[in-house]
Amino acid sequence: MKDSIRSKLVQLTERLEELDRLLATEAVTSDMDQYRKLTREHAEITPVVELFRQFRQAEDDEATAQELLADPDMKELAQSELETARATQTRAEQELQFALLPRDPNDDRNLFLEVRAGTGGDEAALFAGDLLRMYTRYAERSGWRVEIVSANESDLGGYKEVIARVVGSGAYSKLKFESGGHRVQRVPVTETQGRIHTSACTVAVMPEADEVGEVEINPADLRIDTFRASGAGGQHINKTDSAVRITHIPTGIVVECQDDRSQHRNKAQALSVLAARIKDGQLREAQAKEAATRKSLIGSGDRSERIRTYNFPQGRITDHRINLTLYKLDAAMDGDIGELVDGLIAEHQAEQLAALTGES
Repeated sequence: MKDSIRSKLVQLTERLEELDRLLATEAVTSDMDQYRKLTREHAEITPVVELFRQFRQAEDDEATAQELLADPDMKELAQSELETARATQTRAEQELQFALLPRDPNDDRNLFLEVRAGTGGDEAALFAGDLLRMYTRYAERSGWRVEIVSANESDLGGYKEVIARVVGSGAYSKLKFESGGHRVQRVPVTETQGRIHTSACTVAVMPEADEVGEVEINPADLRIDTFRASGAGGQHINKTDSAVRITHIPTGIVVECQDDRSQHRNKAQALSVLAARIKDGQLREAQAKEAATRKSLIGSGDRSERIRTYNFPQGRITDHRINLTLYKLDAAMDGDIGELVDGLIAEHQAEQLAALTGES
């Protein structure tokens, strides 16, 4: 085990002992906010320290077994215990390395999913609809709930732009690497000559802020316009100006919401999306700065410039970031993207692990 990792584990062990003492004091138990904060930290540290305890016990067992090897009568038993101790150390060390990886504080959050049609006109809009369905089916498989926040439908079906809110435990941790350009190669329904076209959509996955107040938004920086809802399904609500458009002047971010009959609820939902977009911008800025100094990260650190290709004639889906090609496109479009999602997470963890073990 590297000295830098052992040092971190010793510090965590000492911190756990300190937490045990603090949680026994009246000053902490009488302050519920402080008590919850410390108990949460205690719960996060405990399994890591327990793994380190197993590792150190295995080190002691190895030392004892080494001594017994000199005794002819104990040699066979000592050899067996030596192998067991070394195997335990290897397992515990591997688990400890992953336990020490930096945890994304947004992993447990809900998210906003935005899909926008790019190059390709009506075909891109149809593909945007296919992507939304893919993510919706994946969410259903994961036990999450999907709510459409805003949708700008195209004439032939699909969406020019659609925003959905995904609610569920660990949703952001699974889908956060889906942001970026998604390219489709297939014969469009509008193509009479049977030629394969290439179209594209962009996907943005943003963690939902706990509340709008988490992201500081100055009301003076907002321009709020109301208008009548339009599009399919809007007939029953377009008699009043219930739809809301919010423009964040400093960043130029514009959010529209017209999915609800209530102007108040549309405004609240639009503010939530705005807060998520601002938060996402802040995260990307931080990631860009980190990537400039940490070359081990792939691309910009947020993978936004990398794309995935969906090739329908060949029935394959390729994620270019991890060089993974699967010949199960139909299943993937029906929400079976777990192999892709897990592959991206594993790659990210490998990068983190390389950075962790590369520290002096």
